[in-house]
Amino acid sequence: MEISDKRLALQDAMVFLGAIASGTEQAIGESANSISYLAGVNLGKKMSEGVAHTSDIQEALELTRMVLEKNDYLWLFETFKPHDQESIVKENEAGTEVMLVFRDCMIRQSLFRFGHVQKGSLCNMMYGFFAGALQNIMSRESSLEIIHAGENACYKKLIVRRAE
Repeated sequence: MEISDKRLALQDAMVFLGAIASGTEQAIGESANSISYLAGVNLGKKMSEGVAHTSDIQEALELTRMVLEKNDYLWLFETFKPHDQESIVKENEAGTEVMLVFRDCMIRQSLFRFGHVQKGSLCNMMYGFFAGALQNIMSRESSLEIIHAGENACYKKLIVRRAE
């Protein structure tokens, strides 16, 4: 099966998921975000089982990318260095911070095809996925925060908290 055929099949399934997310958000409100986040954490942990462990954020992101590709998930992301930073990775009191750009996101595309807004429960599932995968890979908690959600790309801040 060619990549374009795989993408179309995935998009059909994701539009269906968009409909479910929309209905769930209408029925139970804000709780849908928490439920989706936890589902994403479980998915991220399950899919990253057996993946190598590292304390290097850039290596961890590459391992996360490999997990996504291996499972045919089209959440393509790249690191981004803001002009006022010396490097891609920024250390602060909260932990290790990296900016990510998602140009080709299956969730954003599905939300647009279904006609549903961004920043809802499906986006929270993505945050959960990263949290679960990075918990396995780095043995640390993390958060993914939307800085900008747009039609062509989303810009997010990933913070991997300091080890306790």
